[in-house]
Amino acid sequence: MKTRWGVIGAAGIARRRTIPEGIVGAPNAALAAVYDINSGANREIAEQFGATACATEEELLAMALDVVYIATPTHLHCEQALRAAAAQKHVLCEKPLGMNIDECKRIIAACDAAGVKLGTGFMMRYHAQHQAALQLVRSGEIGTPVFARAQLSCWYPPIPDAWRQSPRLGGGGSLMDLGGHCIDLLEMFFGEIESVYCSLGNLVQSYASEDTAVVLLDFASGAKGVVDCLFNVPDASSLNRLELYGSKGSILAEGTIGQGEQGVMTARLEESDSGYAAQQERAADGGMIIAPMPVNMYCAEVEAFSRAVLDNTAPPVSGKDGLRSQTVLTACYESAGTGAPIHIK
Repeated sequence: MKTRWGVIGAAGIARRRTIPEGIVGAPNAALAAVYDINSGANREIAEQFGATACATEEELLAMALDVVYIATPTHLHCEQALRAAAAQKHVLCEKPLGMNIDECKRIIAACDAAGVKLGTGFMMRYHAQHQAALQLVRSGEIGTPVFARAQLSCWYPPIPDAWRQSPRLGGGGSLMDLGGHCIDLLEMFFGEIESVYCSLGNLVQSYASEDTAVVLLDFASGAKGVVDCLFNVPDASSLNRLELYGSKGSILAEGTIGQGEQGVMTARLEESDSGYAAQQERAADGGMIIAPMPVNMYCAEVEAFSRAVLDNTAPPVSGKDGLRSQTVLTACYESAGTGAPIHIK
């Protein structure tokens, strides 16, 4: 049995990745309808994937669909999610779930009241190497978690009408767009963040949203962390590193954070407790390569949400996860504005 999907905002990430790799690729999903304000692109997408090209959002919501996937600019998410819930459609919404905490809460309340499921699009959680690293952390292989770092950067020059470059349309810049993924991943690995200290800037790009963001994190466990995300570094110059350190070793990766399903990940783990070594020698190579069978993150995300709908179970990445992300990001922006650490309530 397959869930029938409709897409609102079909011409962006949905066209590039989520439709061809996720909805079409998932064995328990089928693309039924698409809607985008770019009517020409909408027709092309519908023809390419054998779906109905809807002229309006209302036409799409009136169809016999199980799930509506929302992939529009952030400032549209809330009202579109409310309308989808009112139409009795389950909702998978791209992150950030809303422009602010209040919008996230409104979406969650509307979906709860309508009895429909709500998921947030943090597809990087499904990366096979991230899941393998998570098992090592949870099983205690790295010992007591002490420090984590997540890096995600790209070159994003000024583009006319680019909503990610306008706080009014996207909610923020590199922190909101890239940092949201990084923070979500680090909370998946190390648990909830207790406080943040954030610094933002525009060092290269001239648009209103920040092109530079660095966040210092204090986890509730006592572990520390750093997130750095930039819109002003050439793509090939940033290795998008993930670093997880513990009292018994580390997990170090390059290229796993991003839209692809492959990267290089190595675990360096101590088999037993050791004494102090004054020489502090470090081998140039070694470690255990973590290379599980690659998983397409978009396919895994759609398949998991479809399974929750078909089996009537909770989505693995929920609306509450989207609210949590927005809560941490709000604290980051508050910290950047005040110049002080912010405790997350």
